[in-house]
Order: sequence, then C-alpha cells, then structure tokens
Amino acid sequence: MSTVSIGSLQHHSLRENPKYSPKSKAFKPGSLNCSPQTQTLTQTKLFFHSRRFCNFRAPKHSHVVVKAASTAETAVVQTFESAELFFKETFPLKRTETSVKGERNDVHKKLKIVEGKIFVRLDQVKNSQIWQLTVGCNLPGKWILHWGVSYVGDVGSEWDQPPTQMRPPDSIPIKDYAIETPMKKSSSSEGDGFYEVKIDLSPNSEIAAINFVLKDDETGAWYQHRGRDFKVPLVDYVQDDRPDSDIAGAKWGFSIWPGAFGPLSSLILKGEASATTGPDNSTNSRDPKQESRSLEKFYDEQPIAKQVSVDNSVTVSVRKCPETAKNHLHVETDLPGDVVIHWGVCLDGAKKWEIPAAPYPPETISFKDKALRTRLQPKEGGDGCWGSFTVEEGLEGFLFVLKLNENTWLNCMGNDFYIPLSSSSLSARSTQSLSEGTQIPEKNAKENQEGSLSKYTNGIIKEIRNLVGDISSEKSQKIKSKEAQESILQEIEKLAAEAYSIFRSSVPTFTEEAVVESKEQISPVKICSGTGTGFEILCQGFNWESHKSGRWYMELIEKTAELSSIGFTVLWLPPPTESISPEGYMPRDLYNLNSRYGNIDQLKEVVKKFHEVGIKVLGDAVLNHRCAHYKNQNGIWNIYGGRLNWDDRAVVADDPHFQGRGNKSSGDNFHAAPNIDHSQEFVRKDLKEWLCWLRKEIGYDGWRLDFVRGFWGGYVKDYIDVSEPSFAVGEYWDSLSYTYGEMDHNQDAHRQRIIDWINATNGTAGAFDVTTKGILHATLERCEYWRLSDSKGKPPGVVGWWPSRAVTFIENHDTGSTQGHWRFPRGKEMQGYAYILTHPGTPTVFFDHIFSHYRSEIEALISIRNRNKLHCRSIIKITKAERDVYAAIIDEKVAVKIGPGHYEPPSGQQKWSSACEGKDYKVWESSS
Repeated sequence: MSTVSIGSLQHHSLRENPKYSPKSKAFKPGSLNCSPQTQTLTQTKLFFHSRRFCNFRAPKHSHVVVKAASTAETAVVQTFESAELFFKETFPLKRTETSVKGERNDVHKKLKIVEGKIFVRLDQVKNSQIWQLTVGCNLPGKWILHWGVSYVGDVGSEWDQPPTQMRPPDSIPIKDYAIETPMKKSSSSEGDGFYEVKIDLSPNSEIAAINFVLKDDETGAWYQHRGRDFKVPLVDYVQDDRPDSDIAGAKWGFSIWPGAFGPLSSLILKGEASATTGPDNSTNSRDPKQESRSLEKFYDEQPIAKQVSVDNSVTVSVRKCPETAKNHLHVETDLPGDVVIHWGVCLDGAKKWEIPAAPYPPETISFKDKALRTRLQPKEGGDGCWGSFTVEEGLEGFLFVLKLNENTWLNCMGNDFYIPLSSSSLSARSTQSLSEGTQIPEKNAKENQEGSLSKYTNGIIKEIRNLVGDISSEKSQKIKSKEAQESILQEIEKLAAEAYSIFRSSVPTFTEEAVVESKEQISPVKICSGTGTGFEILCQGFNWESHKSGRWYMELIEKTAELSSIGFTVLWLPPPTESISPEGYMPRDLYNLNSRYGNIDQLKEVVKKFHEVGIKVLGDAVLNHRCAHYKNQNGIWNIYGGRLNWDDRAVVADDPHFQGRGNKSSGDNFHAAPNIDHSQEFVRKDLKEWLCWLRKEIGYDGWRLDFVRGFWGGYVKDYIDVSEPSFAVGEYWDSLSYTYGEMDHNQDAHRQRIIDWINATNGTAGAFDVTTKGILHATLERCEYWRLSDSKGKPPGVVGWWPSRAVTFIENHDTGSTQGHWRFPRGKEMQGYAYILTHPGTPTVFFDHIFSHYRSEIEALISIRNRNKLHCRSIIKITKAERDVYAAIIDEKVAVKIGPGHYEPPSGQQKWSSACEGKDYKVWESSS
C-alpha cells in the first residue's frame, strides 16, 4: 500500500540529474505543500446568477459545459466577443519516471524508439597509399566518437591514444587513453543524412585494433555493443614465441569483435605472399612481420535504436470577464490517457496553496483542504485533453501540477506551474521554459524528511525575496553603500545554493548619485566547502614530471615563502598514495602514502610548512577507480589487498574489462583501471574513514577530486559532509559542443552538465570550468573575442551561471606540461590569465607558468585581484565583445581588455588608471 509523496517532486534519481534548460539557468525545488491524503468533495449543485454570467468564448476543443456533481442538469457558459486574452503560454513537458529498487534508483524516461544504423567502412584514399576507416550513424544528433587504439603486442583490453597524425580535426584527448571526435554530417548525404568520422590508417603502422563507443552529446547516452566496446581489429597478431601464448603461429585476419556487426567474411587482411610454393607444391610459412600485406575494402552496418524522450506540452490561457472581472482559465495538453490536474490558487507572492471558492469543474475532489483535483476532459478525436476553470477576482495566481498516474507527476522545472492572474504578478513573473516529470514512489521511507525539506526550501525562497526587497527599499533611501549591496547579494547566493539552485536575480541598477560610498567594513569570513572564503587563489603545485626527482615534497618546501609572497592562498598537491603509475593517478593501496613524490613524513612536513605561511593544502583524491592487488579465478585484476581488502563486489558491473560484481556505474567508466562501485555501503564507509584519516593524519584542508564524471555527485556530498574540507573542487571534463568541426558559440549544454554535477553535490564542491577554458581556446586561436559573451551578455562558461562554484584555469598537468593533451594556445597564456585573474570564480595558476618568464605578469595580476578584493562572486559587466577585442568591468573597481583591438574604460566621474599590461591585454584600476 502506498501514497504519493509530493515532496519528492524536487528530488532526482541517484542515477542522473535531469538536464535543466540553460535558458532558465536556475534550479528551484518544488513548492507544493499538499499531503497525499484525499477526500471527496461534498456534492454541490452549481448555480449561475444572471448578473454573474461570464460570456466566455471557448477555444475550439472546449465545450464549456459545467455538470452539477449531483444532478444531470447543466449550466452552459455562453461566449462573448469583448473578452480579452490576459495571458497565454505553452510549457514543454518531458516525462521522467523513477523506480526505487532498494537503495538504488534507476531512471526510466517515457521514450520512443528511433531506429537507424551504425556503419563501418574501409576504403583506400584515391591515388594514395593511405586507407580510411569511416565510422558513422544515420540518426540525427550530436554524435561523438569516443575511441582509442590497441598496438601490436599489447596485453589485455586497455586503450591507448592514437598517434597525432592519425587524429581527425577537432579531436580532443580524454585523459591519456582515448580521443573524442565529433561526427560531421556527410557531404554526400541528403536530409538528416549520415554523421561520420574518417580516420586515416597507414598499412605499415603498429596499430592492431581500433576501439570505440558512440556518444550522443545531446542526451549524454553511450552506445556499446551488448555492454562492451566496439573493437575493429586491423591486425590480429600473436607471436608464437610468447611463453604465455596458447595460440600457435601467427594469425592474420580482420573482423568485428565480439560479433558487433555479425560475420564479415569480406574483412580480410591478406598477405600478398603469405607463403611460398616450392617445386613440390609444398608451402613454406614466412615471418608475418616481413610479409607485404594489403587491406581489402569493406562495408558493413548494424542496426541501432536510439531512445528519444517523449515531449508533450500544456497550454494555459487566461481571459477576464469584463462584467464580473472573474478569471477564466483554459488548460489544454496533448498528453495521452487520463490526466488529473492538481490545482489551487494563491493570494499573494508567497504562492501558498489555497482552495478557491466554488463553483468547480466536474469530477473534482479536494486534497487535504489544500488543493483540488480535477480529471481533464478528452478532446474530440482523443488527441489530448482539456479543462476550464473559473476563479474569483483579486487572486494573485493559479497553481497546478499534472498527475498521469499514481507514480508520475509533471511540474515546471521542479516548481509548481504558476499562472499569473493579476497585472502585478504578470509583470513580476519569470518565465520558466522547461517542465520535468518525476515519478513519485507510492511509499517512501524518506517522506517525512522530504516534506520537511520542502518547507525548508520554501523558507529559503521567502528569505531571498525579502533580501531583494531590502535592496529595492534601500535604493529608494539613496543611502545605499556598495559594500552593503554586496553583502546582501552574497547572502542571496548562499541561500539559493542551499536550496539546490542558482539564484540569478535582476539587481536594480543604482545611479552613481544614489550610491554613497562608506568606509569599507570587513565582515566576518564565512567558509563553505564549495567556495572556501571566496577569495582563494589556487596554485597547482606540480606538473606531469614532478615525480621523477623522487623528492618533490622537499623541493616544494623550499618554495613555501616564495609562493606565499606571490599571493596564493591554496596549494594543490599531487595524489599521495602508492600507485601503479608514478604520477599517482592509478592508486592501489590507499593507506600507503609512500609515493614517487616522497614518503609520508615528508608529506606531513610540506603540509605543515605551507600552513606556517598561511597557505591551505588540497589533497588530490582519486575516488573513481583503484588498481587491484590480485587476479580473480578468471585472471582478471579485481581483488584488493592492503587495509582496504575489497573483493570484486567493489567493482562496477558494467565495465567489461574488470568483471565486477557490484552494481552498474553511476557515471562514465574509466577504462584503464577497475571503477569503484560507490553504491556499496562498505565502499562508502571505507572511503569516508580514509578521507577523515587524511585530514587528521596529514593535515589536508580540502580536496581536488579526480575524474568525477565516473560517479554520482551525491556520493561526493556524503564524502564532503563527513570529511568537512574548507574547499573542494571536482574535475568534470568532457567534450564541448561542435558543429561541422567548428566549436559552437552556445556551450550551454556543456556547462549545464558541469552544473548538474555541482548541483548533485548540493553545492558542497566547485568544479573546474572546462567550458571557459575551451571557449578561450577558440577565442584566441581564431581571434573571435565575441565568443566571450553569451546570448544574455554573461560570461559563456560555468563562471557565467554559477561563479562561486567555478574554478577557472587555463592549463594543468593533463592539458599542458609534457602531456600536452589540450595545450592552451602558445604565446597567448597571459591573455588567459588576464581573464581568469580579474573575473569572478576561483582562479588556478599552473606551476609551470609561475616558474617561467610569465611570473612577473602573473604576480602583477594577482596583486590587482587581492588589492581590489575581487572574489568568486564579484559582479561583472561585459562592455565589449567584438571580433578582435573583449572588455569587462568587475565590481566597478577593475577594467580589463584582451585582444589586439582598442578599448578604453568609459570616462566620467569614475577615473581609471593603468595597472598592468602585456601583449594584447591591459588592466585598469578605478581611482575614484
């Protein structure tokens, strides 16, 4: 037996957060305060007084006949010509259902299946020795080929990155094992056509196979073959002299493994002279390495079914009766089946649900004296349903949600649908463009907790409104100080983050006459793990080669005073654990802190020394994966030793390389090591104890979290809540959006994925602003500085939507150093630093850049940031974003321009003086 828990409308699956519309850029939990208990409305005969008749012109499908609940009599509402349309809007609906299975939630969307095909083709380039492997798909979407290679002689299933010359244009390295290449529409296709990637192959290369999976960047869905990667062997070669080989001789062939495209008899890699025939017709084998081999052309395809969410809509129109001033609402939707509208009205801007005065539509029941439920009437032809509602004048708004069944409700982006009924509410209303549906478990052990949370978030929203009112009222007094304004704005953002949302209010613009400067007052600093104090400047304290000296910790101790004098407040140290890879990102025994960077005592010493000069220290925690100590009975490395001696239940089940017995992954798999199943209680318990041990034993102040794409952000919240860091930042790195090989101007989908992860952590962690780094690349490489302003005139990265949780950077150990996976445009690094060190967000400076010829310029920019007290929530106003120049003013204290074009800050009462400049950038400070 179960009941509907309205409070869970605001919660999402452990599996995935719903994608929010970038247009709204806000996350707001539902505010429905109704309990699941229902009672039948006392049957009442409806009467209409002649003077109160509303002559409403009904829409096409609306036979506006109100049936008395206790009689067959009807009262027909006649139409009139003079009624004016007061409000009309169509809301998109996306239905999502969430089923609860034990402690884990799996998300199931209402989907339709679109069928298509994946194809693989091998051709020789005309008049060339080069061959091309083409992988494509004929379904529409933003397809990404996530791929890597295997080399001759490789053991196991690990991927490697292909050589640089083999990578198609616009390919992006993913860690050190894969490449992501956007598929382009085939020039020979018509209509939606084929989307494909062409990969050049040399017949003499040492590449044995190409491994790939397809990713739909629009939905985030990955396409494998029966849960395993596609693998296209180019050379299936096994040396017969390997001691562990169970295959005799050498075998040459070409096939798709494991049966991905069925038998491909034509895919044969033949030796032109694989054997010689003697006079006696005997055959002599030759060394395969010395054979002259040729590839044969082939083409094959495999069916693919793409799941597409079913999108519906609901349209609401409001007309006012000129004689009675009553509001008549018409609700119409194309949702199939029986749809119940759960509705009420509100008397003021607090949006508290109330039951309006009668009359009510037919088939209406009350809901715990808080709301009404009405079954919508089917349209003629059965294509959707409709309902009409008449409510009295003097009401502020009409509230509703839609109920499809006991498990599925539809609301408006986590909120109740709100329809304004007065002119004041219409002008103040923020349009919300996306509706998400969440299946509500009929009986939930967390029901009481969720109800409390709903009340709590409603209280926070009320506080935000009061704070906004404070700004407006103080404006009218014309004695508002800028410091007080900033204090209120910071408080607004803090409250909104606590309510799982990003609050972007419309702040009144103050004229300079209205702002009376007061003496700066330093308010107490409040620390939050997602933002720190808000004034942090990070230094990445290592590069990809730092482990090679064997004494990196001791080398850093020598630089403590130097880094402190530059102005850094936080140092990010490399991973401390014993690791299969010397850099530390393939950890094995988590409690063994004797690494290639130094031993545990040296680690404690370096942390202590940086604390002495006022710098906090972040530990690099690799929680996504862990290398095993032993093989299982199948010869697979998935059994652990050391203090955390887990078995294969700690490994996710859907990574084919490591045969885990855990649950399916809650994120993307990292193919090089066993991915840890964080849904297991014993795993979470052990990791929490380990993080707390690191905090106490080593003295770490916070965390840099590696590869957080691999597991749900809600687990991160658990780890942060227990370990209580002063600062935490996650690495959520995936591909930006491209169209025909060119980076899109609109990167909302990319930054939305990062924000979704931050939101899953409840704002307890920030994230590296990969979006901003990518946009800076395109801006500087192409001299297209207009890219640095989005369609709303805001910064186009995470820093434009949730600045306090955006950790900006231009380079790190993966993208730069000796790896160079995604190196910042050479010679333009200082333009990048001029941008991130003056803008909101928390900037990070790469170690290699500090100790280079850029040092003096970086020091000057850090000095400007500290001198003007710029912080992660600073207010930015973009003043210019054109082809060859970008300019902005931050907190009315600092102006910056990057690019070769000309810019000078506006002259007037505010005086500007040059603070520093370099090649294609300049920074000014306000002297007024």
